[in-house]
Amino acid sequence: MLSLLISFLTVMSWASTPFEASGEVYIRLNKMGYLPEEEKIGVVFSKTPIKEKFILINEGTGETVLTIKPQKDKTDAWGDFCYYTIDFSEVQQEGVYFLRSKNTVIQSSSFQIGEQVYAHQQETLLAFMRQQRCGYNPTLDMVCHQRDGRTFFGPMPDSTYVDVSGGWHDAGDQLKYLITSSYATAHMLLAYEMYPERFKDQFNAMGQPSKNGIPDVLDEAKWGLDWMLKMHPQPDQLFHQVADDRDHKGYKIPDQDNSEYGWGANSYRPVYFATGEPQGLQKYKSEATGVANLAGRSAAAFALAARIWKNDLQDTLFAATCKKAALSLYDLGRKMEGYQQGNSYSAPYRYNESTWADDMEWGAAELYKTTHENDYLDQAKSYAQMSNTTDSWTVADSADHYRLYPFINMGHYVLHGLVDEDFKSKLENYYLQGIQYTMGRAKMNPFEVGVPFIWCSNNLMTGLITQIILYEKMSGDQQFSAYLSSQKDWLFGRNPWGTTMFTGMPDWENSPEDVHTSLYVLLGLKVPGGLVDGPVYASIYNNLIGLHLENKDEFAAFQNDHVVYHDDVGDYSTNEPTMDGTAGAILMMTHWSGD
Repeated sequence: MLSLLISFLTVMSWASTPFEASGEVYIRLNKMGYLPEEEKIGVVFSKTPIKEKFILINEGTGETVLTIKPQKDKTDAWGDFCYYTIDFSEVQQEGVYFLRSKNTVIQSSSFQIGEQVYAHQQETLLAFMRQQRCGYNPTLDMVCHQRDGRTFFGPMPDSTYVDVSGGWHDAGDQLKYLITSSYATAHMLLAYEMYPERFKDQFNAMGQPSKNGIPDVLDEAKWGLDWMLKMHPQPDQLFHQVADDRDHKGYKIPDQDNSEYGWGANSYRPVYFATGEPQGLQKYKSEATGVANLAGRSAAAFALAARIWKNDLQDTLFAATCKKAALSLYDLGRKMEGYQQGNSYSAPYRYNESTWADDMEWGAAELYKTTHENDYLDQAKSYAQMSNTTDSWTVADSADHYRLYPFINMGHYVLHGLVDEDFKSKLENYYLQGIQYTMGRAKMNPFEVGVPFIWCSNNLMTGLITQIILYEKMSGDQQFSAYLSSQKDWLFGRNPWGTTMFTGMPDWENSPEDVHTSLYVLLGLKVPGGLVDGPVYASIYNNLIGLHLENKDEFAAFQNDHVVYHDDVGDYSTNEPTMDGTAGAILMMTHWSGD
């Protein structure tokens, strides 16, 4: 994702009639639909004031169920449109509806209200994760990158071969990072632990359509765990990245990788050892200070896995392997507190993660739940106070790319269930401060969106949504339910461009089509469920290297000097689906999916 300088609907019976785009009034709604009890707000906008009322019509019966007077938005300007909100929250009857202006007959797409609107959409996200697999890829039914990799910066001689095959390709590129993979793996395991009954079993361990008695989310998480074990071959050894930006040689099929690292095309790739010191084989160096970010987060994943494989899958052997890895990784983090960033080679872009206390908090809390040893609880509390809100982007207006990663401190939630009431309040307040800060930002725009539009803003959004969900669970405080709905709506179409931010979701509506990824460009492969980077400040878009649009901007009328989004393969800043972004949406999607 950060990398690519390469230049890159089962129609439902009630399919939409999107002729709204031909008129001067535009209607923006959540295209996935609405749960019956939640707030339902649409945004309508036009170059000129809107003076007529709108009606909500039940498509099945043709009945007008509500007449609504649009309310003028009083927030800061977002381009040169006049914005209004339409509130139809009072309608809770399940069914298919559409909105229509009463006189000019500008009509929205059809949308659904129902308890099952999000049912099993988390499984769709897993389909995208399987597409990202390296080694054996079930989507392509082929094997790639069998020679990963040869070491650099390790205690062994440079270019020593180690087996780090497997894992996931990071995004449209084919690098592999422990930074992102550790989070993706731990996130999936926590989502399963919270909602074990909500995941299907339709695929086997290889990702092929065949039940194997294991929920698919665990099959996918194990794909990550197996690779992470290879990246941690000894108690004192940890690798953190496979390949670098020499990967960026244009669009390519993974098993025909033309990248050249000194051993010929489609051959060995470098694997970088986590030393906790700045690294880089050429001009650009990281700013690493330790390894605790990687070690703590990976320890959390393995500690979670140890419980799940022991208790739910009765696989005591693999559970013991995971527990052993969790313990050694956490110890490594204790010895080398600090952060290891990603490496770049010939481009200035890298993952700039610069926090680690949040990861050690998460690792310690999960280890306490697995071992019941009090030292881990004491350490988790200490790291929690160190992390506080300072490791979170939610109380900042900007940050370097991935500097405040992961985009939510899961450790606060896990620790909450283990401490006394006073400490619980402290943890709740950490989340609360971030939610309130982002609400201040949301009140300044007509779409009520609370994230800053730095690179990968959609990842921030899924982090914020997850934080609100977890805060509600921790505190019982439901005061942010409307705010939660508006953030969700942004991802599913209530935004200036009227598109969802997940490929093929829903499959009957506008969603990212021309995504910045080789498999789409070369094979026309449209795998659903991938979360694209999302809108960025125009100032970022205008200053990234190699960006260009390959087609006429279909959203040109809705761009402004503030924020842009392009459904175009040439825009790697807004329209590249990412592995960790997709994995980071699984918990929230599972939460909404119901039983």
